[in-house]
Amino acid sequence: MNNCNRLSYIIFVLKHMIKTLLAAQFLFILSVGTAFAQTAIQKLESAYETFLSDPQVKNASVSLSVLDANTGKILFARNEHIGLAPASTLKVITAATAFSVLGKDFQFQTTLAYTGHITPEGVLKGDLMIIGSGDPTLGSDRYQNKEQTVLTEWVNAAKKVGIKKIEGAIVGDDRAFGTQTTPEGWIWQDIGNYFGAGTSGLSWRENQFDIHLRPGSVEGAEAKFIKTVPETPYLKIVNELKTGSPGSGDRAYAFLPPYSHVAYLRGTWGIGIGKAAISVALPDPAFDCAYRLEESLRQSGITTTQSATTARLKALNEQPIANITQKISTITSPTLSEMIHWFLKKSINLYGETLLKVIATRSGMDATTDNGTSATIKFWANKGIDRSALNIIDGSGLSPGNRITSMAMAKVLFEAQKENWFGDYRRSFPEYNGMTIKSGTINNVSAFAGYHTSASGHRYIVVIGINNYSGSGINRKLFTVLNALK
Repeated sequence: MNNCNRLSYIIFVLKHMIKTLLAAQFLFILSVGTAFAQTAIQKLESAYETFLSDPQVKNASVSLSVLDANTGKILFARNEHIGLAPASTLKVITAATAFSVLGKDFQFQTTLAYTGHITPEGVLKGDLMIIGSGDPTLGSDRYQNKEQTVLTEWVNAAKKVGIKKIEGAIVGDDRAFGTQTTPEGWIWQDIGNYFGAGTSGLSWRENQFDIHLRPGSVEGAEAKFIKTVPETPYLKIVNELKTGSPGSGDRAYAFLPPYSHVAYLRGTWGIGIGKAAISVALPDPAFDCAYRLEESLRQSGITTTQSATTARLKALNEQPIANITQKISTITSPTLSEMIHWFLKKSINLYGETLLKVIATRSGMDATTDNGTSATIKFWANKGIDRSALNIIDGSGLSPGNRITSMAMAKVLFEAQKENWFGDYRRSFPEYNGMTIKSGTINNVSAFAGYHTSASGHRYIVVIGINNYSGSGINRKLFTVLNALK
């Protein structure tokens, strides 16, 4: 063997040795990771079985699915194909669907326009129209387009085109979403309170306002209604609240149906309560928006000859809506990524119901809840998820009639990792118990869904839920189960 051949042979042997060593190292790392995962899953199984023996769980249904976040492999699953009420964990599906269908840079637009014409003297002989597209952020304190900022923009826009008087009305155009504001599966006790605020083609200030209260001096005495913020003189507040015992806190509910003018306050307001008000759903956001603009214009010297109204009310009274003459202002919402941040972090039900209707329209259907749920189910079914595992009634999880399997939700979370919007999506999840997981709570329902990276770097997708438990403090016990993965 000459020197050249000998050198080639040595290089070949060295390459083979390096490949063998690298393969062995990879197998060693893989085996260590697998061993860790097995140990964690064994701990999880033990913790899960202990949890099932708890008296609080005696009459409950429990489901748990854990996937390897890297591969999607099922590491642990119990009752994974049993549909349970997901509460607000349903929001992770709505958010992922919205990102996929609408895109992370999607934005709403709200337009101010007028009908008729403006005379040389500055008289608008027509209506000033606020044309909504469903933007749930308009007037919200969470963003730049706060209530006063928006109203100032609109007043300035009216002045800029020379309007000094309006021989007509301010009209809130709420036609984008039709007249049904709340899903059919929501319960009476929720509707009327801030978390039960429905959608509107012209949403405003997250479709809520505050009612300030004061407890009486003794338990059982009348709790005092103080004021609404902002003032809502067009609503009548009927106060049936009683003073609750010290430490009982807020057990007050507003019964205020959509489009109603009468709110009944029922329940108790505890002695020594640490807050001053409850937040209540606006019964007609489009009307309130038009009403606030009318008030702002009047304060700036621009009067109207007709009272504020909405497109719905005009249709109800068989009054025609004239064609738009000119658009004078357009307000653009934050991006979908910014909205999803608050949607998941603060669990804002209004956002979920709004996004569901926009998903419907983007899918070529009318903006209804049913069409939105159908589009959502179809989207994930096309990605291989069993559509019968997704019995979806709304976009927020507030309805107790939703039924989702933990495995279906886990698969949605796994699929989301493949998308270019995943970073924004994951960053929107709250942190609970040292895990990146969304919580969900309604009557005797508690659930968590999201992602977790263990101390050793193993990545998990976790979905756990319990329905019909008894007592209180169940979340701490659910966390005890999930702690096995840390």
